[in-house]
Amino acid sequence: MCRRWCGSAFVEFDVAPEGLDVSGPVKSFVSSDWAERAWCDACGSTLWYKLTVPGHETYAVSAGLFDNAGGFRLTKEIYSDRAPDGYSFAGAITRVTKQQTEAQFASLGEGETP
Repeated sequence: MCRRWCGSAFVEFDVAPEGLDVSGPVKSFVSSDWAERAWCDACGSTLWYKLTVPGHETYAVSAGLFDNAGGFRLTKEIYSDRAPDGYSFAGAITRVTKQQTEAQFASLGEGETP
């Protein structure tokens, strides 16, 4: 779903709700039982993927919104077993499978943390 939404791997920065100031024409839709996706209604840019489980709200803000996103290090890849042939992130990063990712998100409703 992320590849179709943004055209490639969704590279993001986690941001707590209090760390994000939003203004402008933002549109969003509920994309799963635990999250929503948002975009700029003026230019169409991908803005964020937001966890919506009460007590676990977190924004995954698109790295493409920042001028120097390359100054940060990739630390985790989710849905790693669903990556297309030819996708390969270099380095020692945490790789989480589809089953592990979805179990983690589902557990949020049970009081566990991601």
